[in-house]
Amino acid sequence: MEGLVGGLAIAAFTVARLEAVLFGVEPVDLVTFASAAAAISAVAWLAAYLPARRAAGADPVKAFRAT
Repeated sequence: MEGLVGGLAIAAFTVARLEAVLFGVEPVDLVTFASAAAAISAVAWLAAYLPARRAAGADPVKAFRAT
């Protein structure tokens, strides 16, 4: 969560600096920032959830014997 907030702050600062080259777009477009944050959060959640779900279904005894 901290990385997402930090990334949004850096993006807002960077976009403010690039305002001269943006045509037809506000420097801080909240819809774009919110969409990007939601997409990154969804990908991160899936990247953590899917392997955890698979590991939860494994038999611990077999896992210990395999090592």
